[in-house]
Formats: sequence, C-alpha cells, structure tokens
Amino acid sequence: MSQTATKPEVDPFDDPETSNKMAIRALVLLLITFILGTLCLQGFNLVFQQVGDDVGAPAQASLITALPSIVLGIVCFIYGSLGDFVSLKKLVVFGLVILFIGSLTGYIGNTLFPANLWTVIIARMLQTAGEQVAGSVYLVIATKYLKPSLKVVFFGIFTAGYQLSAAIGIFAAGLLSAIHWQYLFLIPAVTIVFLPFLLKVLPNKRGNGEQIDWMGFTIFGLATALLTLFFSYTNWWLLIASAVCYAVFGVYISKARNPFITIDFFKNKRWLMAISLIVVFYFMNYCMSPIFNAVGRDIYHISTSRVSMYIVWAFLVAAVLGTTSGAIVDRIGRRPAIIAAACLMIVGFGWSAFAIRSGVIMLTMAACFFYAGVGLMYSPVISTVLDTLPQEQSGRGVGMNDLVMNVTASIGIAVIGGLMNGTSLSGGSITGASGKAATYGNLFLIGACVVILGLVIYLVFQKTIYADSDQESAKQSATAE
Repeated sequence: MSQTATKPEVDPFDDPETSNKMAIRALVLLLITFILGTLCLQGFNLVFQQVGDDVGAPAQASLITALPSIVLGIVCFIYGSLGDFVSLKKLVVFGLVILFIGSLTGYIGNTLFPANLWTVIIARMLQTAGEQVAGSVYLVIATKYLKPSLKVVFFGIFTAGYQLSAAIGIFAAGLLSAIHWQYLFLIPAVTIVFLPFLLKVLPNKRGNGEQIDWMGFTIFGLATALLTLFFSYTNWWLLIASAVCYAVFGVYISKARNPFITIDFFKNKRWLMAISLIVVFYFMNYCMSPIFNAVGRDIYHISTSRVSMYIVWAFLVAAVLGTTSGAIVDRIGRRPAIIAAACLMIVGFGWSAFAIRSGVIMLTMAACFFYAGVGLMYSPVISTVLDTLPQEQSGRGVGMNDLVMNVTASIGIAVIGGLMNGTSLSGGSITGASGKAATYGNLFLIGACVVILGLVIYLVFQKTIYADSDQESAKQSATAE
C-alpha cells in the first residue's frame, strides 16, 4: 500500500521572492485596522475635558488620556518584543478581540448605565491594549520582511495612517461631542471583521521557540506604569516604587537564564543616543490638540465641534507629509529630513504662542506647521533608531521605540494637562498675553523649547548615531571604485 508523502506547509515569508509581496498584503490590512482602531486616541484626546465634566470628575479628566497612554506604551513594548518569540497571528487574534470587548464595554457601560470616569478609563484601556496589536505587528513585519528600499516608504505610510486616523478621530469627536461622545467607543469595533482576512496573510512562523519571559515583561511594565502615574498624581512613593522596580529589573535580567532583553541591549551607545531623540521629540506629541481646543473654548468661546473643523486640517497635512516622507527621505536623506521636521515643529509651536489672539485661522495654520513636522519626523527617526540594532533584535527594538514614544507622550500630556488647569503660567508671557491666554501661550513656548532641545541633541550626537552606517557606505563606495 503506497503512501503519499505530504509536504509540509510552506510559509511564503520564507521565500525571498514571495516574502515582500506577502508582507505588503499583510501591511495593507494591518494599516486599515490600525487607522480604524486608533480613532479613539485623538478623539478622546480632544474631548477629555468635556468627558470629565460630563462624568463629574473634571480634575481627573486628563487620566482619560494619560492612563490608556500608559497601557499603550506597555503593550507596544510587549507586542513588539513578542514579535521575536511568538506567532504574529496569535497576537492579532488577542488584540482584535480585546479591542472589540473594550468598544462594547465603553458604549454599553456609559449609555445603559450612568456615565462614570472609571468606566470610561477601563474601556479606553481595553481598546488601547487591543488596537495597538495592528500597529506593532505592522512595524515588526515591515522591519523583518520588507526589502530595505521599501522600509522607509512603509514607515512613512504608517505615520500617514496614524495622522489620517487622528484627523478622522478629531472630526468624529467634534461631531459626536455635540450629540453623544459615547458613540466614539463604537467606531473601532468594526475592525473585528478584518480578522479572518489577516489570518490568511500573516506569517506562519511561531517565533524563535524560546520560552516567553513573562516575569521580565511584568517587572518592566510595572516599573513603567508607576513612573508614568507619578507624573499624573505627583506622589513621590510612585517614583520611589518605580525606581525600585527598575533596579529589580536590572538585577533580574543580569541573573535570569533567558531574559527577553539583556544588559548588552542597554549598553548599545548608538541605540541609547538614538532613542533619546524619541524621548524629546515626542514629549509634546499629544499636547497640541488639547491646548488648541482649550484656546478655542476659553479665548474664542467656540464649541469643540467647531474646533475640530479647524484642527482636522492640521492632521490632514500630517497625513500628506507622512505619505510622502519616504520619498522625501530617499531624496534628501534622513539627517536633513529630521532637521527639517524639527524646524517645522518649532515653527508650529512658536507661531501658535504668538498667535493666541490673532484668530483661529492663524492658529490653524500654525498647527499645520507643527503636524507637518510630526508627519515628516516619524519615518527617518524610527529607521535611524532601528538601524542601530541587529535584525534579531528588531522586534524588541520596535517594542522599545513604541514604549518610549507613548510613555513619553503620556507623561507630557499629564504634565501639560496639570499646567492647563492651573494658574502658575497665567501671570504673564513674552507673547504679551495675560490670564488664560498667557497660560496657553507659555505652554506652546514650552513645546517649542522641548523640540529645540531635541534638535540640539541630534546635531551633537548624529555622527555617533550613524557611525556604522557611514562606515558601510564608505566600504560600498570603495568597492564600487
């Protein structure tokens, strides 16, 4: 009796000829999922003060953005790092199911029952933990499976997708704030229909077969959460507890047999210098929209829905710059692109500070400059940071980038949110404004100074950051000659 040998299933991602094609198919679906899943981020970022008022907790309103942002940073790191160890399909199934549960929890919990601050926060945390799977898996696939010439292009498309989702989220939040902000929760729920299609085009690989270091993930995630909570509540025990957890984490990875990340990872000087750029450039990333909304409310006495009609143009500009950033970087190089992006962000913040009383149109134009810089910045900065790491650490590199980017931004919004509601900056400003206008003008100036600091750091450390890339280019030139 003859037996027919069954050939093992071939993963098209193992074949260089089909890997690039399959990666692009997966990336398109993940990008659509990411766009639909991140609408709530900027939507609630715009209206968190209104939501806080509606649920009777205006003083804690910034937590609606800050706490989900902590979750975002942690799951970004976990998802990205797990991309080196486990099946991407399992990650996608987990993420989209959690996103769907969070969407239903947020809507039902705040419509059928009295709206409550913690119901909003918990639902947003679930949504955030779920939706980021698409973004993290997108970046892992782009880093691992795309040919080098396409990586920068798809990094640019990714940030364009983020800005497009932000624009739709801002518009939706402005519209729904006049009806029912609870409907914002339902928008990402539709992403569950993409799950069957994603499972067909994602890699079959199950990672490197190593056991997942859950202890290391837990200690590091707890330390990061405590650090971010410190900036929201300013309780010193949170900072002390965070420092203790980080110290425990350092001891743990030096003693553990198979930690998910080693001490050597943090000894990479090029990576440390490159990641510092993300820390500074993205500190004010979530701050422009709420400050803009506050200016519209307190200075021009216009509703959130009208504010959204103005600032949505800035996000569309960011989407255009993000889409073209790959071509721009290919044309002028990463270094000039980062410098140009930083200058646009500085001009946007500085112009906004001096245009507080010049009209909403002028403020919108200033915001367009800022978000143009944000759209242009992502692709060259992310590719710069990831190029400092070997390919086998790319998943952890993506995770660490996302962690730093989102935790830094959540700390920024917690700090700025506290200053927005206080009077410490209302005494006066070099812009000539006073009262609330002085507060908002000074916040814009703080944003400009932070980005200037990032530009200085980049100019000082760029030779070291690109050292290996420059040596490789020199070798290729010599070989060609």
